[in-house]
Amino acid sequence: MKKFFSKHKSLNLFILGLGILCFSCQDKTIGKKKDKQDQRPNIVLFLVDDMGWQDTSVPFWDKKTPFNERYHTPNMERLASQGMKFTQAYATPVCSPTRVSLMTGMNAARHRVTNWTLYKDALQPMETNHKELTFPRWNVNGISPDAGLDLAVHADALPELLKNAGYFTIHSGKAHFGARETAAADPRAIGFDVNIAGHAAGAPGSYYGEENFGNKDKNSPWGVPGLEKYHGEDIFLTEALTREAITAMDQALVEEKPFFLYMSHYAVHVPIMGDDRYLQKYLDTGLDSTEAKYATLVEGMDKSLGDIMDYLKEKKLEENTIILFMSDNGGLSVHARGGELHTHNKPLSSGKGSIHEGGIREPMIVKWPGVVKPNTTNDNYLIIEDFYPTILEMAQVEGYKTVQKIDGQNFVPLLTNNNPGQTKERPLFWHYPNEWGPSGPGIGAFSAIRLGDWKLLYYHLNESYELFNIKEDIGETTNQAQSNPEKVNELAQVLTAYLKEVDAQLPVHKSTGEMVAYPDGSRK
Repeated sequence: MKKFFSKHKSLNLFILGLGILCFSCQDKTIGKKKDKQDQRPNIVLFLVDDMGWQDTSVPFWDKKTPFNERYHTPNMERLASQGMKFTQAYATPVCSPTRVSLMTGMNAARHRVTNWTLYKDALQPMETNHKELTFPRWNVNGISPDAGLDLAVHADALPELLKNAGYFTIHSGKAHFGARETAAADPRAIGFDVNIAGHAAGAPGSYYGEENFGNKDKNSPWGVPGLEKYHGEDIFLTEALTREAITAMDQALVEEKPFFLYMSHYAVHVPIMGDDRYLQKYLDTGLDSTEAKYATLVEGMDKSLGDIMDYLKEKKLEENTIILFMSDNGGLSVHARGGELHTHNKPLSSGKGSIHEGGIREPMIVKWPGVVKPNTTNDNYLIIEDFYPTILEMAQVEGYKTVQKIDGQNFVPLLTNNNPGQTKERPLFWHYPNEWGPSGPGIGAFSAIRLGDWKLLYYHLNESYELFNIKEDIGETTNQAQSNPEKVNELAQVLTAYLKEVDAQLPVHKSTGEMVAYPDGSRK
């Protein structure tokens, strides 16, 4: 044997080398597969409730404003320095329509969850008691994972697709996807592996752990569930949700899966309750008590963002984690605030509940290491349903099929190219055949379109119009509907065509029994 190996030394070396090469090739193949798995990014979607475009020290306009000087959001500043700001990111004027569009990729006119949800099968009291309009039976039950639930939209939800693709899916905070006593009141029904404190209600009973987050009144629908370990403690809700989200991310690491964290804060929604960690400094600036407390809600939310960013850095995950920051509607300004009503989002007009810019334009930032150039700004417009196909693209989910038709457009191309003309030919649509309750600029049942620099608002009650050039008149101070009927007609035609395409619902005039006309004046 020794003689054989000696005689065939060169052959042996060849065989040995071939074996090493084969093992090396096999190992590289395994490594490539493993690397591909590992390279799928973690995704954090950080959604704030009722946060206005101006509720931050980060300017989303071409200049800083007094509101940017008022608020203290250093972690938003940090995120913006590492990512891209979007100056014209849109949602809907109230929460449930936005959240359903986010989870389904559908426009509100199509999914018909056009107002905020709570009780099963029930329209809102302000709708049933309206003196002049009869409102349609919209999808008051929200999302449904089953096709058989009446007054609900059946859809393949975003977290379900991510979960099926191997992501560990985490929900922390406000859900507001399905009405009480329906499956989607629990976020796990639509694909989340973990649900932290999410249920049917869209606001907390209390932000204070000492008040059990609103659970002392057992008959109230507003008590935040699942945080009993913090009951009686001196802890703010925003902090508790963040701690639990971090624990859930640890669980994802144990399971060796990429994670999708939907960090959906109840802040800065009413009740406006002060976070004592920050309150005194705002009082010292001369703010009234209500506005000082509101500012603490904003800063506490910002600390949560910073804690999550710090966690990602500490765990060496930040280079492979995408963070998307967004709000679900404009900042509250019609009631419950200090100071003059309808002014808290200036230079934008109005606020939450309104189709004016103050009700729908949101602070948005995207950080994607290696893809998005740091400290950049993008002036293209986009809308909330665009997040659905975009996040699936980010997660490398391919070839998916959904029971619903997706209206959203993937905005990944915008993350590498800030050409403001990219979206100018795309129409954006809003539809709200409902009653919110309060009154103010842009509030009421409406349909609306933005196309390029122009925005047409059509109010159902009086079948009247407002027309604004948003580029020239960001505050919507000059209604050009009378002076520019050609543009009204042009946009009304496009808006009507879309509403008819998606079979959008419209109210009925009680005085005549006739359905509200479409924006182009037709009734069929």
